[in-house]
Amino acid sequence: MHFEFSAGGIVYKKNGSIKVLVCQHSQHHGWVFPKGLIDKKEAKEETAVREVKEETGIEAEIEKSLTPTEYWYKWEGNKVKKTVYFFIMKCVGGDTKDHDFEMEQVEWIDYNDVSKRLTFDSDKKVWEEAKKLIQ
Repeated sequence: MHFEFSAGGIVYKKNGSIKVLVCQHSQHHGWVFPKGLIDKKEAKEETAVREVKEETGIEAEIEKSLTPTEYWYKWEGNKVKKTVYFFIMKCVGGDTKDHDFEMEQVEWIDYNDVSKRLTFDSDKKVWEEAKKLIQ
């Protein structure tokens, strides 16, 4: 068994309506929130800000931490328990055209459409907590 720890963001912007940042992953093609492995030299907050910028091209500031999500998956025959620390983050700049190769698409979507777009239950669960705090 192996353990992994990641951090990421649920990024939003308000411009009349609330838009939320979602990404389509290049490997599994699922729609997710941006996240990545925590570097041993970084705090989880630093990882979340860095990963959002790398994967989406968007610069964001942390506003609030959310309840960590946990799930299991298999990688090369090994069972992996993953813990993800998500943060509510406000967009402060950047452009989605500047996303990296890990994401094939990055989109701002309407707040009310986020649940329908997300692929995985772990993302849907953290969104249920986040959406109450973003309103």
